[in-house]
Amino acid sequence: MEKRVICIVGPTASGKTAVGVQLAKRLGTEIVSADSVQVYRGMDIGSAKPDEEERDGVVHHMIDCVPIDNPDFSVSKYASMAFPILDDMLSRGQVPLVVGGSGLYISSITDPLRFAIPADPAIRKTLEREYGANPALLFEELRQVDERTAHRLHPNDAKRVIRALEVYRCCGKPLSSFGNDFRNSEGRLPPYKAQLFGLRMERPLLYERIERRVERMMACGLLEEARAIYDKDYDRRLPAMQSIGYRQLFAFFDGVSTLEDAVESIKQETRRFAKRQMTWFRRDSRIQWVSADEKSAQEITEEILVLLDRQGQE
Repeated sequence: MEKRVICIVGPTASGKTAVGVQLAKRLGTEIVSADSVQVYRGMDIGSAKPDEEERDGVVHHMIDCVPIDNPDFSVSKYASMAFPILDDMLSRGQVPLVVGGSGLYISSITDPLRFAIPADPAIRKTLEREYGANPALLFEELRQVDERTAHRLHPNDAKRVIRALEVYRCCGKPLSSFGNDFRNSEGRLPPYKAQLFGLRMERPLLYERIERRVERMMACGLLEEARAIYDKDYDRRLPAMQSIGYRQLFAFFDGVSTLEDAVESIKQETRRFAKRQMTWFRRDSRIQWVSADEKSAQEITEEILVLLDRQGQE
């Protein structure tokens, strides 16, 4: 039996959450989040995690399901947790609605993925030992062999720095030469058949929404939320601790940045992140794009429902 899911994707601040809730209510289904930060418990304001009022009675899965100090939450672990949820919804006669901007999380559901270069436990163990002894030296090695990947990674992001060097030591090619760390597995069917809809927004409007969102987050207590996490003295190499919004405020708490500069950095990094998201999703020809410029969530939902109805008749 064909396992069908509906996906709502797009850049941060484009309105996916509100559209997802509206669409879920119209379809009588539940939402599976595909957000790489909303999975963490306690990272609420900075991840734009929908509160109970915003969820409006719609059940949300894959939110608040991982502790901040989880050292190795990955795409494969996301899939291992999400697949049983999706299958349970399908068994109950629902068409799951996947909503989020994490391209790899979406791909884990809609594409048969495998590592571009398989993991090598021996090399990884050596790299972990080297990183523990001198993180700066290992990051400099990455910069020398794969400047593009080093540019997008934080030196304290142990997991991804080690993985990038693992790929290089395994095959002699930089991770950036593969585009990303995953490839489609030829000859295999995807786990689910997806109908994908993307929210498209003109860049000036999107950037304006990002600015307002960051300011709203600060007004709603992001500084205090980040401080509470900072005071728990988590290892800065944890994946969760690299999240936009928190990382910049940690620099302020460390005394190496002013609060004004930290907030401006959050806005800048969020804009860059949105640009990377759009670059990722534009490569997927399956996505049907819906303009979200100056439209309400209800109007966008109605357009998606029309597209779904047309697809059902084809």
